[in-house]
Amino acid sequence: MSALTAGMTTVGDLPLYRAVPSGEGPWPALVLVHEVFGLDDEMRRHADRLAAMGYLVLAPDLLARGRRVVCLAQTFRALRRGRGRTFDDIEAVRDAALADPRCSGAVGVIGFCLGGGFALVLAGRPGWDAAVVNYGALPPDLSTLDDACPVVASYGGRDLYLRGAASTLEEALAERGVPHDVREYPSAGHAFLNEQADVPWFATPISRWVMRVGPDAASADDAWRRIGDFLNRHLG
Repeated sequence: MSALTAGMTTVGDLPLYRAVPSGEGPWPALVLVHEVFGLDDEMRRHADRLAAMGYLVLAPDLLARGRRVVCLAQTFRALRRGRGRTFDDIEAVRDAALADPRCSGAVGVIGFCLGGGFALVLAGRPGWDAAVVNYGALPPDLSTLDDACPVVASYGGRDLYLRGAASTLEEALAERGVPHDVREYPSAGHAFLNEQADVPWFATPISRWVMRVGPDAASADDAWRRIGDFLNRHLG
C-alpha cells in the first residue's frame, strides 16, 4: 500500500510535507519531527512509510524560515529550554492535523535524531496520544516524563553520543508507570532507520567515530515492526 497523496503544503507560513494514506479515513495523525539535517528525502520516505501504515502524517520543515544555520541554532536552543518557536510550530501542526476532517481525533508525535529529543519532551505534555522516539536525546529533567503518554523508543548500541540513554529512559518510564517499549540494538549506530548514511563533510568525524551513523537493515526492520504494533495499540 502506498500513500494516496503526498506533497508540500503549509500551516501558516510554515512549510510541511503531508502524506495521506490510500483508502478512506478517518485516520490517526502523526506529526513527524525531522532530524538535524532537516526535512530531507529520508524524512519524506519515513512519512510515506507511516502513511502506508495508515496514518495521516504532517512533517514540518522547521529550518525553512531563514538561514538554515540560524534556524538550527534556534531549534537546539528551544529543545534545551523546553520552550520557544519550534515547540509552538509543532503544536500548530498538531492542531492543524486535528482540524483535518480526515483525522480520527488521535494524534501522536514521531521524531528522529533531533526530532526524537522533541518527541520525548512533548510526550510529557498534554495533547499527545503516543510518542515515537528514534535515537532522541533525553531531557535534562526526567520529571518532564511524569505524566507522559505511551512511548516507544529505539536506540543504537554503537551510538556513543547516546550511550546509556535507552536504559535510563526505560527505568524512568517504568518508575512512572508509563506504557512503553524501549529497545537498544547492539549492532546499530545513530540514524540506523535511514536508508543511507549521507552527512555533510563537516559532520563526518563525529558521525563516523562517535555516533556511528549508518543504516542497519535488520535493526530497522524490527524497530519499524515495534513502532507499528505500538501505534496500533495506542492510536488505533
